[in-house]
Amino acid sequence: MSPLILASTSPYRRALLEKLGLPFECAAPQTDETPHPGETPRHLVLRLAQQKAQSLAEKYPHHLIIGSDQVCVLNGEINGKPHTEENARQQLLKASGNIVTFYTGLALYNSATGHLQTECEPFDVHFRHLNEQEIDDYVRKERPLNCAGSFKSEGLGIALFERLEGRDPNTLVGLPLIALCQMLRREERNPLLS
Repeated sequence: MSPLILASTSPYRRALLEKLGLPFECAAPQTDETPHPGETPRHLVLRLAQQKAQSLAEKYPHHLIIGSDQVCVLNGEINGKPHTEENARQQLLKASGNIVTFYTGLALYNSATGHLQTECEPFDVHFRHLNEQEIDDYVRKERPLNCAGSFKSEGLGIALFERLEGRDPNTLVGLPLIALCQMLRREERNPLLS
């Protein structure tokens, strides 16, 4: 049975994968995440998820390697991680009353056979109309500075929304577990039968 590798150092993705109860290791992928000119968000996350998984194949030659990447899109533009409180406030002001779509690319690469599976999961976040005080208080309380979209849906960020639309709520945090379970079953690694 091929060991599992998560090609990520994200504590959020690690926590999500732990839900499946499968043993795994984490490793940092070596990937240039710069978008290509004219690349759509969907193509970007699929390409990066695949590159992250395949970048570890030499180091882990007999493994199932999971790669994932996510972007947040508002009005056709990709919003990255804010990194500063001011940027987080600006992102949330723009998102107020709008729909933000998250595209999460997922790849499962079997480094022994070369078999690659990829999928892109979209997830829509409908934001409430937010006032500046709500945004300031939220950013101060939760400090979502390393989160695409400037919020943590698994925390207080849920209070920013009108509704969420998508197949798998884990997608919003960064790892679509329903799709991953389907991919793992195709590699004969059913989390329910391990």
